[in-house]
This record gives sequence, structure tokens and C-alpha cells, in this order.
Amino acid sequence: MQGVRFNFTICRLLLVSLGITMSITNHKRSQIAEVRKEVSQVDKTQKHVTTQIDNLQTTYNANDATAKSKLLEFAKAYYTFSSQSDYDKRFSKVSDILSLSNDQNNQLFDSGLDATGGSRIDNLGLTSEYQTATGYTSDLDNQTIESLATVVVKTSGAAQKAINQTVLLHGWFDIKTQKLTSIKINQIQ
Repeated sequence: MQGVRFNFTICRLLLVSLGITMSITNHKRSQIAEVRKEVSQVDKTQKHVTTQIDNLQTTYNANDATAKSKLLEFAKAYYTFSSQSDYDKRFSKVSDILSLSNDQNNQLFDSGLDATGGSRIDNLGLTSEYQTATGYTSDLDNQTIESLATVVVKTSGAAQKAINQTVLLHGWFDIKTQKLTSIKINQIQ
């Protein structure tokens, strides 16, 4: 009878051990399930953040390209004229891409007339022809992209042989309005 009792005690011990093991295993499984759930949430959040970063990068790249192209568009119109009439039309060619202050507009787009009211452009035979340009942009800052362009312009006058000149354009492009808000010529600051 002692052998049966011994076997019965061993069986009970084994059952209790099995119960404890299963309880621990089930607890670990629930912890694993919880960790998996948290990892899934992190993955979803990471995918969302990555998508937002990709969207921002795409938007920045598009605005970056637009800032450069607008500055180069300005350069082509600004530096191409062969008469007073062409000189006067420069602003109208680019007015839709500009949002400059009145002072800057007046500075950049003077009348081309001399002190007597005559045309400097026609009287001196001044011409300017855009040749080529290379544009650069810097980081986005407060919705503004800073752009630079080195522009090669062929200039001549009645008593002057045509020469190539290099000009530095420095522009600021507002990504909300999609317009150049300031332009400086041959000025670093």
C-alpha cells in the first residue's frame, strides 16, 4: 500500500508541477502576446512617421526645384533685352512669380531713362542676353527657401564689344505663396 501511496504522491506532485508550469507558460504567453501587440503599435507608428517624413521630403524637393526654376526664370527675363521696349517689358514677364517690396521693385526695375528722360538703353545701344545659369538652394527656414544662381550674361553696347559677365543672384522663395519674396544681385548679405 505504501507503493501505491508513493505513486499517488508522485502523481500529485507531477500534476501540481504541471499545473505550475502551465500557469507560468500561460503567463509568459500572455506577456509575449502583449509585447507583440506593442511591437505592432510601434511598427504602425513608425510607418506613419516614415510616411510623414517621405511626404515632407517630397514636398521639400518639389519646392526646392520650384525655387530654383523661379529664380532662373527671373534671370532669363531680367537679363534679356535689346531695346528700351524689351527693357520695359521685363517686369511684366516675371510679375506673377514675384512678391517683392515696392522699394525692391523700383530698385530692380528702373525706367532705363537718363536724366533728360531719354532712353539709356536705345541711346547707348545696350543689349543683354541671358546665356546660362546654375541654381542652388539651401535649407528651408520659416517657410522660405534660399536660392542662389550664378548667371552668365552676354552684354554689349554701341561702342562696346560683346562680353560675357557672371552675375550672382540671391533669392528667397516663399513655399506658401510660391513666389520670390526678395532678390539681391551681386550681394552676399
